[in-house]
Amino acid sequence: MENLGILNGFSQWKQSRYEKVVTDMESLGKCPDCRGKGFTSSYSSVYIPNFDAFFDCPGCNGTGNFTDWNLNQQQFH
Repeated sequence: MENLGILNGFSQWKQSRYEKVVTDMESLGKCPDCRGKGFTSSYSSVYIPNFDAFFDCPGCNGTGNFTDWNLNQQQFH
């Protein structure tokens, strides 16, 4: 049962860290998923040198704005 306590502790730590990021990004008006960049990238360059694939952030639909991210969160929850 001790392992379960460790996993719960890690889960709580991860959740509180995510909530802090959301709060920080909200104060800056930026999407927490892409940090306001509007895009995410794949890590394909690890397997294929000199190749990065960029995609519109699914959290904010590529705007980088917290408001758009928040609206998307409300739609899915």
